[in-house]
Parts: sequence; structure tokens; C-alpha cells
Amino acid sequence: MSIAATLLRSRAVAALTSPHGVDRYLELVNPLWAANEVRARVVSVHRETSGEHPVGTVVLQPTSTWRGHRAGQYVQVGVELPGGRRVTRCFSISSAASMPGEQITLTIRSNAAVRGERSVSRFLVEEAGPGTIVHLGQAEGRFVLDESPATPTNNHLLFITGGSGITPAMSILRTLLRDGYDGRAGRKVTFVHYARSGEDQIFAEELARIAADDNDVTVHLRHDSVFSEFELRRLAPEYERLDTWACGPAPMMALVRESFGDSPRLRTEMFKLGGEASGTAEGQVAFTSSALEAPNTGATLLEQAEAAGLTPEFGCRMGICFSCTARKTSGTVRNVLTGEESDLPDEDVRVCVSTPVGDCAVDL
Repeated sequence: MSIAATLLRSRAVAALTSPHGVDRYLELVNPLWAANEVRARVVSVHRETSGEHPVGTVVLQPTSTWRGHRAGQYVQVGVELPGGRRVTRCFSISSAASMPGEQITLTIRSNAAVRGERSVSRFLVEEAGPGTIVHLGQAEGRFVLDESPATPTNNHLLFITGGSGITPAMSILRTLLRDGYDGRAGRKVTFVHYARSGEDQIFAEELARIAADDNDVTVHLRHDSVFSEFELRRLAPEYERLDTWACGPAPMMALVRESFGDSPRLRTEMFKLGGEASGTAEGQVAFTSSALEAPNTGATLLEQAEAAGLTPEFGCRMGICFSCTARKTSGTVRNVLTGEESDLPDEDVRVCVSTPVGDCAVDL
């Protein structure tokens, strides 16, 4: 670390720049200067697919405060939308593992905004351009390969992905190929991906090149079909004994988990919650700060609040960033990620992944 960087991160400078912090002043001079925070400049945006919900790859140049990422991790991205509100979403990093300060790529599907839910993706794919500045968190997530080029194994690796769930798996695959993990190292890779159609296939040209190269990577692209254990057994007969990474929409992931049972070799990542109402909800949900009350629909507290006309703060909508935390004053909630229930009074809950069980009151 340079003397200047050490000085900028010192307590003395923090005190002098209070309450705004040193990064607020550095940003005024150069958006890519930072002592603590992470920001990034959009270098380029190019389309992977077209259609109503196009997919684009965004190349980002982070500030020197970016600590790099492991292949398969995700990052929180914050953008300033019209009206001055910063909205945050989490996206998997699609590029190979990076070192501090190195460029990264995000491959994102542009989805329509529903009460602001997916406006970040649309902004990045359809509105951002070279020079746009975004805010970043440091890389997070455990959907990673637990080895390095210095400690390779001869394991046969299996990837099962669907739709946009291909992005973290591609980060891992790109890292493997970049770092020399191929047939010469005794490694085999089977890559199975499900897309709605050929037009919706992300990374089509790159996957075709990988499949054609002599690298012991077998690529199976399935269009307009659904995952089945029968086909998986045909493509990878010993799949239960293979180190497997699976990421995709909730219905596909449910089938994958059923096929693998309690196998410790399966690693999973969900890029979208299967947050449908159960149809058996009971009781009333009270939003105490707004003096509103509504029948419990079985959806998450965030969705029910929005249906009631409220606009709670939120970020990732996946239970990751904690932006939506609110105080539950009474009642029981179920975590849709883990299935765990809690009836503790006056506890903080993430409303994007909490569904009420019976009567519930939350400070919204």
C-alpha cells in the first residue's frame, strides 16, 4: 500500500472529512479515486441476445480498492436512477477470477421494472454506456471452486445451468481454461446448459469454440427442453460422484436437488427466488408505521407491502444485501431460503425473504 493510500485511510483524514468521508471529496476530483469505497466505470456494453428481455455483457473497470474475486462469486451493484435514489442489485460476475483493480464483466438480462424491482438490470443493459459510474461492493459468495492452479485435482467436474444461471459457471469455466486446467492435466469437464431457444442462448459462440477445442470439456446445450434425471444419467452416468455446480431458475433447481438427494458433491446457487404464494396463507399482516392492514397472501412481506401501496427500501430481493431489514413486532415468519420459522418478538427480519405465518406485524 502506498504512503498516500495509507494517509487517506487514516483516522486523522477521516476526522477532517467528517461527516462525508474522504471518498466523497476524491469522487469530486476523479470518480475512480477512492480510499475505501469501490466504484467502477463502464468500459463497454455489448449484447449477447436480443428480444424483449435482451442480455448484455457489461465490462467494468473498478477502482484500486477492488480486492478481486474468485470465480463463481457475485457482486452488489448500485446505480443512481432518476429521482436521486440509489438502487442496488446483486449480479454474478461472468469473467474469470480477477486480481485487485482488474477489469470484470457482468452478464445481465434486462428485465422490466416492477415497482423498481429490476430497474438496475434494464439500466445497465439498455441505458448505461462507456463512462457511466456505478457503485460496487466487494465480491461475495461460496459458489466457487475450492482449489487453485497450485493444487489441481483430477476430478471430473459437472456444471448444470439454466438461463442466466450460466454466468457464475462460465466464470469458473473461463478460469479453469485460462489457468491451464484441460485434458493435459487429466481433468474432464461436462457442461450442461438449458435455454429457452437458440436465440436465447448466452455465450453461444464462445461455447461452440470451447466444445470444438481439444480441452476435454464436453458441452451439451439443450434448447426448449427441461432438465431430467434420465437425460443427466445419459450425459454423465456417474453424476452422483462428480463435483457439481448447479445454478438456474427455481423449478429446474428443485429437479436437480431431487436427482442428487443429499449428495455433498452438489453446490447450488439461486439467481431468483421461487417466491410464489402457497395458497394456504392465513391471518392478517399489519404494517404498523403506515397504519395499514391486509389479509396475508402467503407472499413475502416485501411483496405484500408493495401490493398495499408501500415502497419499502430494498436491494437484491434475494436475502443477500440486508437493505430491506425491518423490525417485526409480533407474529411468526418463515425464511423462504431455509424454511426456518421464528416467532421472536421485536426482531429484525429481511422482508424480501420472510413470509408471515398467520397474523404478523412489521414496522413498515
